[in-house]
Amino acid sequence: MLGDDHPGVRTHYLEGTLEIMSPSSKHENVKTMLARLVEVYALERNIELNGFGSTTYRRRTKERGLEPDESYFVGREKKVPDIVFEVVLSRGVLDRLAIYEGLGVPEVWIWRRGAFEIYTLAGSGYERRGRSDLLPELDFTRLAALVERKDQTQAVREFRDALRAGS
Repeated sequence: MLGDDHPGVRTHYLEGTLEIMSPSSKHENVKTMLARLVEVYALERNIELNGFGSTTYRRRTKERGLEPDESYFVGREKKVPDIVFEVVLSRGVLDRLAIYEGLGVPEVWIWRRGAFEIYTLAGSGYERRGRSDLLPELDFTRLAALVERKDQTQAVREFRDALRAGS
């Protein structure tokens, strides 16, 4: 049985190597806070955003598969999500960007060491960007300031109120 610090198990698979991770409560807190903030942003900006959490995505022909921390479709559901994000608190063995590239995921957001890394899939692989192509007005600096706050509800309200005020 898993303890309180291990809410579930996530698997990542790349070309014959399987990685099994058990997220900590800190990991799940950051993931949940980020999801809540992104969802309130989409709601306030009238963006059709559909969340699918940590659904398993795989592509057998490319020998890749994983369960992202969160996944979203902008608009209708497709074969792979438009946006996934990963909370990285410790170093894993597998290259998650290589897995996502093989799956064809357009954007990957990585939360690492208190900041976001935004990657957009281009012809030659992922390119690091300063902002999202799919949600270009989303302020990742503001998100970073809110993600690790202790009171999730207060942080989400503060973000919502700032969005409504136009700031």
